[in-house]
Amino acid sequence: QPTAGGWIWGAGVVTQFDTATDDRLGQGKWGLGPTAVLLRTSGPWVYGGLINNIWDIGGDDDRPDLNQLLIQPFVNYNFPTSPGRYLTFAPVITANWEADSDERWTVPLGLGIGQILKLGKQPVNIQASAYYNVEAPDNGADWQLRLQAQFLFPK
Repeated sequence: QPTAGGWIWGAGVVTQFDTATDDRLGQGKWGLGPTAVLLRTSGPWVYGGLINNIWDIGGDDDRPDLNQLLIQPFVNYNFPTSPGRYLTFAPVITANWEADSDERWTVPLGLGIGQILKLGKQPVNIQASAYYNVEAPDNGADWQLRLQAQFLFPK
């Protein structure tokens, strides 16, 4: 239920499982940490943020320790004249606290567009977005391209 001011919030635990079958595809660590989300709607706007931090709780001792922050602010504008279509700003900002200070942050900047539609009776959210990394480690990517499809199960 929203607060008197219209805010919706949640808190819990985030986990990371060591499921990679190749060392290049994962960190070789199991992780656990706190997470929280806060959001509000106002007319066609939805805005808020997600934050969590994961620390390793086990895994391959030969791999680097895990201590990672994730911050995801988000702003969505739902087009009133085109139901289900929206413009989104939702960068995934990360910090690797185990890295040197000049290699720690990844900070993307960009936009995306999405559409909620139905496949038969099943609601699906599809989205495409592009983000340029204004800050990234030396071995980090310059760009992030995100294509998403999410099956929705409303109450």
